[in-house]
Amino acid sequence: MSEWLCNQKKPSSNFRKLLQDQFEKANPRRKLTAEEEKRLAKLEAIAEKLQRGENVQNRQLQTWLSEEEYEQLEYEWQEQLALRKTLKDKPCELKRYEEKLKEAIMMRNRSEAYHRKGNKASAYKLVYVVKGYGTNRAVF
Repeated sequence: MSEWLCNQKKPSSNFRKLLQDQFEKANPRRKLTAEEEKRLAKLEAIAEKLQRGENVQNRQLQTWLSEEEYEQLEYEWQEQLALRKTLKDKPCELKRYEEKLKEAIMMRNRSEAYHRKGNKASAYKLVYVVKGYGTNRAVF
């Protein structure tokens, strides 16, 4: 009985291997030529450099990419530049928010500095008094 159970567990791995072998026989992979292997190695090295965040020269890309691939790369780069340009212009509401946030951070830091120096009255004024809101509202 245990032999039967062991045989039932094994075929899944053997079946996968058998299936892979059948697939490779039906669809044999083409062997790369020496030139293709060299090109593949160079492109993999370029991809590794890019993944590490290093710069790659356009001349190197032009050398190892086909003409269509390089044109596609150029087109996608121009799209990226256009996208960055449109995202660079922030809406006025966002700019106003960033200015107010920067001002609040500055006031908070000033308040903490006064507090550390022992000038607690000035520290509390900066935290609780905002221009135009009175003395009872907290900034943070």
